[in-house]
Amino acid sequence: MTARSKPLYMIGVVAEMLKLHPQTLRMYEKRGLIRPSRTVGRTRMYSPEDVEEIARVTRLARDLGVNLAGIEIILKMRRRMLEMQAQIEDLMNYVRADMAEPRDPAARGKGEALVRAASSHLAPVDP
Repeated sequence: MTARSKPLYMIGVVAEMLKLHPQTLRMYEKRGLIRPSRTVGRTRMYSPEDVEEIARVTRLARDLGVNLAGIEIILKMRRRMLEMQAQIEDLMNYVRADMAEPRDPAARGKGEALVRAASSHLAPVDP
């Protein structure tokens, strides 16, 4: 868990920070737009990352007039793009490491492909 993902704030504090009603945050959670952590006693706890996500939802709704269904689609696309970007970075690191290895020219003709697929890093893309 990074410092940015560590839950720090209760619902009232976040609502005050973002000038929202706590019920709005509950509705966002019910719609699946945000996912706050919960304590053992079921109290919602928000991390700085959660606060940024709520601010993003609020900007989309208030400033751009996007409805909640549109916001849900935008957030899902953003999450998928971030996941794909991380996969691309992993693949690039793998290729860089592979390219840095010294090659035996005699071994090249023994069934070795030019680029090996990092199957452990690949995941199917949902339609």
